[in-house]
Amino acid sequence: MENVILDHPCFDEKAHFLYGRIHLPVAKRCNIHCTYCSQEVGISYHGCRPGVAERILTPLEAIERVSFHMRPELKVAGVAGPGEPLCNNETFATLELIHEKFPHLILCVATNGLLLPEKADLLAQLGVRTVTVTVNTVNAETIPEVYQHIMGNPPEKMAGRFISSQLEGIEACAELGIQVKVNSVLIPGVTAEGMKDVAIQSKKRGAYLQNIIPLIPLANRPQPRPPTCEELRSARAKCEETLPQFKLCVQCRADAVGIPGKREIFITE
Repeated sequence: MENVILDHPCFDEKAHFLYGRIHLPVAKRCNIHCTYCSQEVGISYHGCRPGVAERILTPLEAIERVSFHMRPELKVAGVAGPGEPLCNNETFATLELIHEKFPHLILCVATNGLLLPEKADLLAQLGVRTVTVTVNTVNAETIPEVYQHIMGNPPEKMAGRFISSQLEGIEACAELGIQVKVNSVLIPGVTAEGMKDVAIQSKKRGAYLQNIIPLIPLANRPQPRPPTCEELRSARAKCEETLPQFKLCVQCRADAVGIPGKREIFITE
């Protein structure tokens, strides 16, 4: 698995500046609603943040897009939205097609983890070798402050199940040989105090890496302020005592393509 990590620009800091990844926006639907998320489709490359894509692709269109952008620097093909990949059948159809046509590419999926325990085996069968799970808190009391609903239910009713599913999913992937990175959104006064607990619990389940990312306040939604640079550094330093930290994340779009460390976008259609 070491070579997989060394070639993945979102798992290795050297690879971040050497290799490219392509995100395929085939997953439209989502099973939760994060308070900090605003999914937008139809946004050009001027809008750069998670949950944003120019358009939703079919699995066949996704394969065409990979073919168009294929070059030696491209090492990773992944599904990161703009919704939740694991509650969209198009995700699995796309992964299967990519694995058949481009077996040399590292397959990657970003997920909120709710369905991960039941989907981990399928991901492994489809050739997925890296998974990113967004775990913002392992404190059930904090869940309602981060999520507006979970599978259509009030977050407080789903809090325990949600956290358990995320941690069980991480453990299931690790046991299957899938490398797991944990993304954690740092929200001052909400998730900040629990970052170390996220690192501890994720490490226990076999997570390889943590990526603490700052809250992006959205203009159309009231949000806490974003963390300061010092708050971000402090959280990473505390968690690094438990779990290695990835510190170069650029919070990519769901249709990002190129070498992230160079802010380089491969030629588009």
